[in-house]
This record gives sequence, C-alpha cells and structure tokens, in this order.
Amino acid sequence: MCGSLLLLAGTVSFSSCTDWLDKDPESIIAEDEAFKNFRNFQGYIEEIYDCIPDKEKVNYCTSWNWGDDAVHNPEGYAHMDHQVDLGNYRNVWNNSQQWLNGSGSNGTWAPKYSLWKGAWYCIRKCNMGIANIKSLVGSDEERDLLLGQMYFFRAWWHFELMCYFGGLPYIDQAYEATSIPELPRLSFQECADRCAEDFERAYDLLPLDWDETLAGMQTSGKNDLRVNKFMALCYLGKCYLWAGSPLMKEFEKTKNGGVAQLLGASSNGKTYDYDVEYCQKAAETLGRALDMVARGTVRYKLAEFRYSNLYDHERDENAESCYSDIFYTVKQSWLMPGSTEAIFRGAYPGVNSANWNCAKLFGPKVAGLVEHDNIIHHPTANLIDQYGMANGQPIYLVQNGEYVLNPASGWDPEHPYKNRDPRFYHDIVFDGFHYVLSTDGLTAEQKKLEYCDLYTDGAMREIDHGSSTGYFIQKLIPHQCNKGDKWYEWDYAFQSYIPYMRLADVYLMYAEARAAVVNSANELKEKPLYCTSYSAVDAINALRDRVNSGDYPMEHVQANLMDTREHFLDEVRRERAVELSFEGFRWCDLQRWLLLTEPPYTMKYSHEFERLEKADWFKDHDPKDAHVGNFHKKELITRRLESKHYWFPLPDKDIYLYEGFPQNPGW
Repeated sequence: MCGSLLLLAGTVSFSSCTDWLDKDPESIIAEDEAFKNFRNFQGYIEEIYDCIPDKEKVNYCTSWNWGDDAVHNPEGYAHMDHQVDLGNYRNVWNNSQQWLNGSGSNGTWAPKYSLWKGAWYCIRKCNMGIANIKSLVGSDEERDLLLGQMYFFRAWWHFELMCYFGGLPYIDQAYEATSIPELPRLSFQECADRCAEDFERAYDLLPLDWDETLAGMQTSGKNDLRVNKFMALCYLGKCYLWAGSPLMKEFEKTKNGGVAQLLGASSNGKTYDYDVEYCQKAAETLGRALDMVARGTVRYKLAEFRYSNLYDHERDENAESCYSDIFYTVKQSWLMPGSTEAIFRGAYPGVNSANWNCAKLFGPKVAGLVEHDNIIHHPTANLIDQYGMANGQPIYLVQNGEYVLNPASGWDPEHPYKNRDPRFYHDIVFDGFHYVLSTDGLTAEQKKLEYCDLYTDGAMREIDHGSSTGYFIQKLIPHQCNKGDKWYEWDYAFQSYIPYMRLADVYLMYAEARAAVVNSANELKEKPLYCTSYSAVDAINALRDRVNSGDYPMEHVQANLMDTREHFLDEVRRERAVELSFEGFRWCDLQRWLLLTEPPYTMKYSHEFERLEKADWFKDHDPKDAHVGNFHKKELITRRLESKHYWFPLPDKDIYLYEGFPQNPGW
C-alpha cells in the first residue's frame, strides 16, 4: 500500500518503499498527467505486470516447491522449502531467496521480487486508478480496458495472498498513506466473494483478444500477456474452487472474528468434504471456459506432446507446438515461454535472465558437471511415485495413511522405470539417463558422468553434490544445461518461466469441482448442461490424449478409479501432482485438501536400489529397461507439522497496526 507515486508520460511507476504506509511527498506529481489519456493510464497499469514475481528468478537461487515433492541438498537448507520441512514458517520474513517475500540478487526488495510487498503496492495502484478513471479523456472502449485490468489485478493480488495467509481485509479504495484504515479481517470465503465480484467485473469489461480492439491494435501482436476475458473467467473458477475446498469449508465453520482455527493437527478424514455451493459455481465457471476452448473461440489450446526423442526434448518435425515450450525456449531469440497453453504470466523476464538463476539449479554438481554453486533443487521419490503407468493405473493407492501397492498397475520393482506415464520420461532424470550429449572439452572425470549414476552409492548420489533421492528433474530446465552441452550459454538464447495458470490446470480444476458436487459415480462420466464439451472424466482424459497424440501410449482413467467419487478425486489429485509437477502448486493443494499434516504426505523419501547392469550397457540400451535389485524406499525427512502450519504467519509489525487485524492461529 505504498503511497509514493512517480508520474511519467506513457510510463508511470511507484518509487520503492520499505513499509506499506510510507509516503514520500517529493515523489508525487500531478495526477492529471497519469490519468489524462489512455496511453498514460495504460503506462500506469503496465507496472503492475512487472511486479508479478517470477518464481524462478527472485534471487540467484530461489525455491518455490514447498510440498512433499522437492528437496534441496544441504547447501540449500537455508532455502524456504527446507524451512517449511522444519515447520519454520516465520523464516519467510527474513529469507530473501523465495518469491513470497524475497529480494533481488543485490538485496533490494523491489515489488517484483515479493508477493507480499508487491500485492499491497499494486492493490493501491489499482484503487488509485479506479478512483481516477473519471479523469480519462478517451473512448468507452479505452475506459473498459483500463477498468477491467484494474479490477482483475485487485482480485488477483488479494487471491494470491489469501492462498498463503488466509482471509484478509479486502482493500477497495486508496486510503491516505498517513492513516491506518481499521478494516475487519475477513474469512477466506468472505474474501473470495469479494475477489469473485472483481473477477466478474473484469470478465464483463475485458475483451477476449486485445488485437481486435481499436486501442489494442496500437500494440497488435504484443498483447499476449495483457489480461483478457478468458483469464478473468478462469481465475473466477479457481477462486470458487479454492473457497469450496475442504480446508476453507472447515475454517469457515470455526471462524471467530474473521480468523478461524482448526482444533488439533489432524484433518479427521475431511479431505473429501467440499463446500458444494462454491464448487458448483466453480464447475459452472470452469465448464464455460472449457466450452470456449472446445469451440475454438479463444486462442488457447493444449500444447502438443510430440517428440522424436523424449529424453532430449527433441520435438517432432510435424509438431506445431511443444509441451517443453510451456516452460522454456531455446534458440528462439529469448522467446517468452508458454506456447499455446499459458494463460497468465508476468512480464517478459528479459534477455539472458535465466542463466545465473535457475538454469544451473537442477543438475548434478559432481566434478563441476553443472557449473555455479553446489545448490541443487531436486525431486523427492514421493513425486516419482505419483507418475503412474502408461496403462492409466497409479503405482500406489493411499489407504489408512500409507502408500499401498496397486496390483492393477503392473509395476515391477525389478524394472521400476518401464512402461511409465510418458510424462515421467519427459520430466525426470533417472539412473542410466544419457545426461551429457557432447563431451568435447570435458575433463576425464566429467566424461565418466556422461550417463547418470543414480543407484545407491553411485557417483551422483553424493548428498553434497548430487541427488539424495535418486533423481533430478528436467521439466523446467533441460538436462543439456550442463558443462558439455552448454545450453545456458548466450548462443542458445535460453529462456525460462513458470506460468501462474495454464490450460491443463483449467481441465484439472474443472474435473475436481465437478467431482465435488456429483451425487453418484455415474455422473462423473456425464456432461452437465453448463459444459457440453466435457464430463469430469473427459477433462482428465483430454490431458492423457495430449500425451497419447504422439508415439507414447497413455491410457484413459481406468474403471476401478472412478467407481466412487472419492476414488476419482484421488486420481484427479494424482493427475495434478504429475501434470503440474514442480510448478509450485503442490503445497497449496495439500493445504486446501487438509492433507498437509497427514501421513503419508508428511514424509519425504528416496529410492534405493542396486544397479544390475554394467555401465557400458546403457550406451546401447534404453535406461527405462534396466534391471535393478533391492528397490526400496528410505525416509529422508518427516515433517512435524501442526494445524497452525496450514497458514503462514503474518508479519508481526502488521498485526500490531490495530486490534482488529489478528495473527493467524498458533503464531
């Protein structure tokens, strides 16, 4: 809620401030310059896009996966994912290397490095703009475009904060920076209602395609990142689904003065207890969005999963789009990732912005095979086990707080990587994987690591420089970012970005919302009147059909996984874990499902096994066919989380502002 304002023709920005009520009188220029015409007003709004945190690049080595899906090696234990493992959520307020409250590599905060600071900063900008829309000299179309963006962003910033801190006061006017408005703290559902009102306003005002508006034609071909009607509709559906999720329903029952308390650490089996009214709204809203996709009335569609070499992400020559391009681009002049699928992203990350941040964060540092420091962000075996089989079956089912082997899967512990979901081979680096394709210029020690040694006691299992779990991940950053292939060098124009929302998520959210409201398992396969294109089951199968469109077989949801509403919800949740892996959604999902404190989700583990093939075997064979011995799990970390860990604590200095702004329970 910073009050400092700098007005420039065409580009309007706020100066930095360290407290949300600070105000620098010298920074205020006449408001009639900022808001007098569309060009200046749009320049004022453009800064909001720039403030959206880039999760991967907040600092030189950031963390954003806080569920049961990821770990850092010891040099990265100061990072927020490990602090979450320890239950040390307060560390979020002094940890600069994470996007919730981080800073730039030079130690300065700047709005674009911190969701918390950036949110209050941008909410104030939205409110000031809405209050000054009457100053605009322009057309009705221009007024609608400006207001639509500001209503969208006012809701979006509130919603993103709510996901981590629970319900907050909903700020809908620009208060004087010298006063402290004593607004009540709303519950999550109450705050979600206010967000929904703004998302609906944005939907009514914004176009589907900026290029088809007179104002948008001035920047034709460069409007992809600007918010539109479809984005507002999808976020409206997400807002309703989150409000209807088990955690939010349970908190609403126990709220006291806007703040709610769960009694005890256990969810008491309420993980399937959704708020039907909110989920019905979510299903209807997201169903409308998917009908728009099916009819081709929007530009968004699922990116293709067609590769000539899946391990190396070599796209098929006939593919029009590429799954990998959602997350990174190479030799495309630093093209913003997203392909045809990304719905909402922040501003363009900039030329060469990935090379010293995330590009060197995911691979083995043994013998300097991946350059830079020794920090590695790698997947747990928990995540590996979420990737099921190509026959559509999960490897494990969850029963009574334990993972139980699913006999229908056909998974063989002596060939653990055979016949897996094709996304496994795209995303995961495992034992025998051909990691370095070009060994020219490598040292003799580095050349020995051309193929991954990820079996127990293998060269890449050293905890300081390798993987403690038996795996690396290459979904977001390809394995060619290494000392031999050098994809992070200038000539490759390597660019990366994780979208905040992409189309696959809309399919997943629709399936979950629809499953939450059906009265019988048969309804899971029925298309409701509000979505004539997809049933809940169809939505999940659409994601599997995308994978199956190339040369990689992937079966639909199997009958034993949709015989009950609860079994289908389990499968939807597993599909979210796989499709959205490492994109930063897992903590929020476990949280809203009331599973964050529940076994088996509290334990992170590794896979241990003996390699039975000789090293030379992998030069002529596919690593997924390798025969292994004594394959088993080993506990790495068990989280001792309590009910208070369902929300992050608010900063103490803010809860002392006035009596009606209480701290989250337990903090």
